[in-house]
Amino acid sequence: MKIVIPGGTGQVGTILARHFHAAGHAVTVLSRRARKAPWRVIEWDGQTLGAWVRELEGADALINLTGRIVNCRYNFRNRCEIWSSRSRSVRILERAIATSVTPPRVWLQASTATLYAHRFDAPNDEYTGIIGGTEASSPDKWRFSIDVARAWEGEFALAQTPKTRKVLLRSAMTMSPDRDGVFDYLLWLTRVGLGGKAGSGEQYVSWIHYIDFINAITFIINNEALDGAINIAAPNPIPNSDFMKRLRDAWGKRFSIPIHEWMLELGAIFLGTESELVLKSRRVTPGRLLDAGFTFQFPDWSEASADLCARWRSGTTV
Repeated sequence: MKIVIPGGTGQVGTILARHFHAAGHAVTVLSRRARKAPWRVIEWDGQTLGAWVRELEGADALINLTGRIVNCRYNFRNRCEIWSSRSRSVRILERAIATSVTPPRVWLQASTATLYAHRFDAPNDEYTGIIGGTEASSPDKWRFSIDVARAWEGEFALAQTPKTRKVLLRSAMTMSPDRDGVFDYLLWLTRVGLGGKAGSGEQYVSWIHYIDFINAITFIINNEALDGAINIAAPNPIPNSDFMKRLRDAWGKRFSIPIHEWMLELGAIFLGTESELVLKSRRVTPGRLLDAGFTFQFPDWSEASADLCARWRSGTTV
């Protein structure tokens, strides 16, 4: 296959590019800066047409992951960059596809499971899930990420691509043994004795093992019947307290200090991030993937965390 990945230099993009390249597919990453990689990396600015448009010609899949990282403080400047980087890339890709003689067969557009409501009572799937932003149990400052997700998906919904199937990827956290990724950070907390529950520990954690993430993306590319919004998450989200305990068990750590909410708020300021990333309850399940017959290799966190710990220790990423 011919795979084009705008914004494919982050953790998730690297996971996909590495996999598809190793499998013998032609991979092109669109990046704001040229860099060396085993696959092709082409420069683009994410907002204007250029020579990069030719890369879309005859592509089997366009996987747009463009967007400023959300692991930051939501000050005015960062909010503007988070918002504009996502919306502009969708608009310019729509224009690029319109110029293609043979446009991409499918456009997979990154979105986020954060779109769903902060809730504990029931899981959010694509059929009955509640879109967040109005629930009284969540702080007002959490609504920014939901507003961004709504705008992001709204731009994608407006994109006119009659010859290109469109899929929204409402993704949970992708867990891989790569250094500096989400799992690496959680494991570091565990190793140094800070891997206890965060806040009340009752908030749900949605996640997906990177092998299941890769397989789900491949499954969607090959399944012409799938379009629209699809949750990319393991089928069994669990409360944060259980999540961290199972990670401690997988690593062999008997005890860790719990992190109280005031500690998270203070730490977020010093680390330049937002406590929402830890405290919001993300109870998301992959209804459409399961209905389509997709099988998860790691549906439960106990097995997934044990596998990831073993891979982290050995340095295995592929």
